[in-house]
Amino acid sequence: MDDDVCAVTRTTDLRRHARLLHQAHDARLSGSRPQASLRRVVSRSWDRVLSYGVAPDGRTLDDPARPDVIERRRAQSPIANVLPQLRASLTAVAEDAEHIMVITAADGFVLWREGAVRVGRLADDLGFLPGADWTEAAVGTNAIGTALAEHASVQLFSAEHFVRAQHPWTCTASPIHDPRTGEMLGVVDLSGPAPTVHPTTVALVQTAVRLAESGLWTQHEARLDGLRAVAAPLLARERGPALVVDDHGWVAALTGLAPRERVAVPAAGEALLVHGLGACLPERVPGGWMLRPSTAGEGVTRLRLDPDGDPPGAVVEAREQWRHALSLRHQQILALLLCAGSAGLDAASLSRALYDDADHLVTVRAELSRMRRVLGGLIAARPYRIAPGVEAVPPDREVLTRLLGPATPLQPWP
Repeated sequence: MDDDVCAVTRTTDLRRHARLLHQAHDARLSGSRPQASLRRVVSRSWDRVLSYGVAPDGRTLDDPARPDVIERRRAQSPIANVLPQLRASLTAVAEDAEHIMVITAADGFVLWREGAVRVGRLADDLGFLPGADWTEAAVGTNAIGTALAEHASVQLFSAEHFVRAQHPWTCTASPIHDPRTGEMLGVVDLSGPAPTVHPTTVALVQTAVRLAESGLWTQHEARLDGLRAVAAPLLARERGPALVVDDHGWVAALTGLAPRERVAVPAAGEALLVHGLGACLPERVPGGWMLRPSTAGEGVTRLRLDPDGDPPGAVVEAREQWRHALSLRHQQILALLLCAGSAGLDAASLSRALYDDADHLVTVRAELSRMRRVLGGLIAARPYRIAPGVEAVPPDREVLTRLLGPATPLQPWP
């Protein structure tokens, strides 16, 4: 398990470790050299928190949101659909271990809090309750806020928390993502008294999150099955190629086309380019969209990167030219895929190229899922690669150097 995720090991002397962390905390605030080194994730968080102006002795928090706001946010959260699974995985464990389970939205808004009653009363005194803002900017370094900032699982112990009022606590948090889009939905957290810290809590929370994400995917597949029942009679009447997709571009059914999982996200009144189909104007059907070619045939589809365009991003050339804005990270990923050829790249290879390690698999997969919302079937998966039949135009050395540096672990030069 990643040493930078777990706050302790099975053999850690908790009292001594807590004492060293308090000394490091005091030294950092006084500007002196700490005797003990902080973990990288904690040091990065403290840098951010200091830049936000959070006071280490601050205890005053904004009042939590009103009950009606909390209920509305709960109803709107996709996590509500898998709340029973999270409760089954964590609530009983939290109660037995003198912990509370806390679930927040992606903006740090506390949605649910359940678990040990005594610990819940301590959390009330801290302002750690539904409707509170638990980001780093609001309450300093904490597992929830830091997991949101780092897009990764985090465990914190004692004085690794920036605000002194949180030093008696340990907390372990892991982000939960929408498996359809890669979007971060929020964070699942277990918190309790500092002496209860244990490295296995990290695996426990991560497993609960994976099960919940699997539940979200199962619900997605059930919705696609329902859309297939709608699509079947519609496609049976089609004389040419067509497909029916959901609101996120996932394909429920098609006719006259090679199988594919996903296209770009449809929107009413906006033309959409579908590889193998050409330009389409999406038409609403119950639960999704019908996509049919608005012109006869597509011709050759070319995909290239144009970081100097307006906006910078991907250019798709078929019978027409289409430009899709991409973030810098997505431009970097596309550059690597354009150079990788038909063999493609797996998540570990992309992680090494982008982050110099293979530890950012979840982040890479989430970024690719977001990219495919824009580029749809032009990017294939398992491994990630430019889709068959799409002519990839690799960027030149100058563009690669500008985006990725003079060299990457993959050396993706054409």
